Amino acid sequence: MYYNKIARGYNELHEEEQLKKIKIIKKYIKPKGLLLDIGAGTGISTKAFEKYCECIALDPSKEMLKHYKGKKFVGKAESLPFPNNYFDVIISVTSLHLANPEKAIKEIFRVAKPNAQIAISILKKSKNQSKYKKLLKNFKQIEEEKDIIFIRTNQTY
Repeated sequence: MYYNKIARGYNELHEEEQLKKIKIIKKYIKPKGLLLDIGAGTGISTKAFEKYCECIALDPSKEMLKHYKGKKFVGKAESLPFPNNYFDVIISVTSLHLANPEKAIKEIFRVAKPNAQIAISILKKSKNQSKYKKLLKNFKQIEEEKDIIFIRTNQTY
């Protein structure tokens, strides 16, 4: 697996870019309660929310997760190992372009509480970008340099 191989140097390659996206996300959501970070990798985005929430990092790469010291699970967005209506906040920063859009979004809605805040960034260059735009059409869309960030706050519906 590609991400297992690059795990040691991942933060050096991507931390600055990830933190820019997190800064944008934090302008729109008010994190509290239990947070799930899907595709958390080394936990760059997860760590950014630890002072506001109890955080869980999920990633298919065991090697990437070794770099995150908090609560973590090896798993995929298409089959989240959590009960229905469980999370107050769900984030996914530049990772869902690797997932099956329909299955991933269905799972996110399944584990999200009815008023959960959700923030998902998708690479603009992703072949799945148009599917995510359709699936998340009711979300606020923010154009970032490399990504489109989809946000649902508990105030938007």
